[in-house]
Amino acid sequence: MLGIGAGSVGAVAVANRGLMSPPPAPPASDHAAPVFGPARQQTADDMDKLHDEAVKIFLDNIGKDEHFWGRPLEYTMDGDVKVFNVVCQDIQWETMPGTAFPAMAYNGVVPGPEIRVTEGDKVRVVVKNEMQQSTGVHFHGVIVPNNMDGVPFVTQPPIRPGETFNYEFVARNPGSHMYHSHHNAAEQVSSGMLGAFIIEPKDKSREPQVDAEYTFILNDTTLGFTINGKGFPYTQPILAKLGQKIRVRYMNEGFMIHPMHLHGIPQLVIAKDGWNLPVPYLCDTLNVAPGERYDVVVDCTEPGLWAFHCHILTHAESRHGMFGMVTVLAVEE
Repeated sequence: MLGIGAGSVGAVAVANRGLMSPPPAPPASDHAAPVFGPARQQTADDMDKLHDEAVKIFLDNIGKDEHFWGRPLEYTMDGDVKVFNVVCQDIQWETMPGTAFPAMAYNGVVPGPEIRVTEGDKVRVVVKNEMQQSTGVHFHGVIVPNNMDGVPFVTQPPIRPGETFNYEFVARNPGSHMYHSHHNAAEQVSSGMLGAFIIEPKDKSREPQVDAEYTFILNDTTLGFTINGKGFPYTQPILAKLGQKIRVRYMNEGFMIHPMHLHGIPQLVIAKDGWNLPVPYLCDTLNVAPGERYDVVVDCTEPGLWAFHCHILTHAESRHGMFGMVTVLAVEE
C-alpha cells in the first residue's frame, strides 16, 4: 500500500460529496445486473437515488477487502526449485454481498493467488484437482517446454478429479503473464480458474521507478463483469499521493474486449503481453482484448477522485447506477 489510510481517503471523498455517512446498502438486486431500455415508471429522482447509493457503498467499503489487489502465493524450496501448490476447487463465489455464483477456483479464491518469480528461477507448480471436472493449467505467455504447456490431449493427459500434476520449467521471459485452465476453458476460466503469473526481470534497469503496482484481472460472462473477482460498488480504489507513480498490469481473462479508461490522468503504456515496448506511448483509454496483457504507468499529477472503468458502458453503468468494471483512482494532496 502507499501509506494512505483508507479512512483519510474516505473522509476526503465524503467531504467532497457533502456526505456525513453512507446509508445502509440497498438490496443486492439493485446493483447485481445492468438495466437498460425505456425508463418505464422510473423518475429522475429514482434513478439518481440508485446511482448515489452505489457510490456511497463504494466509499464506505474502502479498505474492507484487504485481498482485492491480490494474494501472493507463498512457495517452499526443494533444493534450488521454488514450489507452488495450487488446488482446483468447486466453490461459491460472491462478486458482491448477497450475489454468489457457482465457481471454479484456485486455492478457493477468484482470481487465484498471484504467482511471482524472478527470471531464471526454477519453478514447480503442483496442481491438485479436487473438482468434479478434469482440468489442466496453461501458463499464458510464459515460455515453457512443450510438455508443460497445459493443453490436455495435446501436451498432457487431463488432470482428472483426485489427481495431481507437476508443472516444471525455468522462468525465462520476464513480464506480466497469466495462468488459467485450458480444458473446458470457456466454462472453467469464466468461472474463476485464472490468476496472475508475474516474472520479475533479473536486470531491473529498464523497469520503471514506481511507488506501488496494481493488477487488474478482467473477467466477464459467468461471474458477470468483474475486476479481480468483484463488481462495483464492491471493488476497491487505488490509493495514491500527489506526485507518486503507480504501475497497473491489465490482464484480460474474459471473452470480450475491455477498453480501460482513466479519467483526468494519462496512462503511459510501457509493455504488451510481457514485452517492453521500444517506444512507450500515452493514452487515456487502452483497449485490452481477450488474452492480452498491458503494463502502464500513471503519474499521479492531479488530485481528486478519478473514475477508472471499462468504456464499453454496458459493462459499467445502467440506470440503476454504476456496476461491474468500475473503480476509482484516489489521489490525495
